[in-house]
Amino acid sequence: MNDEALRTDHVLVSNAALGDTDAFEQIVARYGPEMFRYASNMLSDHGAAEEVVQDAFVAAWKGLDTFRGDSKLRTWLFSLVSHKVVDHRRKRAVAPAEDWIFERSSTDATGDPEKSATAENFMEDLGRALAELPYRQRACWLLREVEGMTHPEIGQIMTLSAGAVRGQLQRARTTLSERLAAWQ
Repeated sequence: MNDEALRTDHVLVSNAALGDTDAFEQIVARYGPEMFRYASNMLSDHGAAEEVVQDAFVAAWKGLDTFRGDSKLRTWLFSLVSHKVVDHRRKRAVAPAEDWIFERSSTDATGDPEKSATAENFMEDLGRALAELPYRQRACWLLREVEGMTHPEIGQIMTLSAGAVRGQLQRARTTLSERLAAWQ
């Protein structure tokens, strides 16, 4: 994220903390879709993901005056979602993974049915392999590979050191590589 976007986040947080609902709506519009994608990937349930993200935004609204800016707004919001996901998982068993990992196009750009079918099969295998990963490995992998976050950002979200994040990612990548060896 560039400096201008960070300044914009700072202004939005400051205004929202003063009660400006339009500023908070801009925060929701900016970060809500990726927070939903992460929650949906972690819970395998769109309804639960919507509830978790909504709860995270309620917590954010209530806690805006305590946000000191030690981390990026995006990182803080993802940490709220991460905590809400953990809370939700404690309350309910997680449903098995479905075709939720990445938004997939139903048609391949090349128009090649064989390539489309192969890509679809790979995504299904990846979804199953991710669903079998331990929670921390799965969360770290999704935050890094899907959301593009840095190790320190993931560490803040998951309350892990950057080194522990690297370890979780390495274990996740090793396991995924073994389980998807047929695709290599």
